[in-house]
Amino acid sequence: MRQTINIWRTIMAEEKQSGASTSAQNKLESSKTHARRAAEDLKSAATTMAGDYRDKATQAWDDAKVRVRTLQEDGEDYVRENPMKAVLTALGIGFVLGLIFRR
Repeated sequence: MRQTINIWRTIMAEEKQSGASTSAQNKLESSKTHARRAAEDLKSAATTMAGDYRDKATQAWDDAKVRVRTLQEDGEDYVRENPMKAVLTALGIGFVLGLIFRR
């Protein structure tokens, strides 16, 4: 009879361990799924943010090119309208830079 009780206890203990093992496996799979979804969400958010920043950088670059082009055109117009002032200014700046760098 004791043997039967011991066998029964052993069987019950194994079933509890098996149930705990199955429960742990289920929790592990659930955690994996949750982590995978979180990683996908993070990847999606990062991709969206990268696209937004790329668009902003492209817009800033285009704006800078327009400003530089405008400054160049304004400078060319000024030289055409005031050639003597432009030449004298360039000579003066060249003379001063020559004095500075000669030393």
